[in-house]
Amino acid sequence: MNRTIRYAAFSLVVVLSAFHLPARADDAAGEIKAALTQWTEDFNAGRADKVCGLFAHDLRADVRGLQERGYESQCELLKSSLADLTRKYSYALDIKEILVFGEVAIVRLVWTLTLKQDGSETTSLEPGMDVFRRQADGTWKIIRYIAYEQ
Repeated sequence: MNRTIRYAAFSLVVVLSAFHLPARADDAAGEIKAALTQWTEDFNAGRADKVCGLFAHDLRADVRGLQERGYESQCELLKSSLADLTRKYSYALDIKEILVFGEVAIVRLVWTLTLKQDGSETTSLEPGMDVFRRQADGTWKIIRYIAYEQ
């Protein structure tokens, strides 16, 4: 009987652990989605003080046709875009999937960038992949991203 109770307790722990892991991944995916959504809102509202908050300081950004950027150059680009009063940039976000692997996650998404200038409007689609890592403070930040203009 003692062996049966131990086996049942062990089985219960294994089963509960299996159910707990997806919940943690779902929580992480929700946090990442919220961070991306908040970044989109901040950028579109012109909040230059917030646009660098989504990126880790060890960021590496690869955009087809451009030189690789780190955290400082990415932040400078975003802030200067928002500061340019002759142009109005806005983003729309389309998350295709979020895959969580412990403390790292990969997000497949498409950004739609709209540029308004001199009474005209240009839209471009930028499919890409963002690699997030959970930071020491528990937040998720982009450490790598690859983007391609369609």
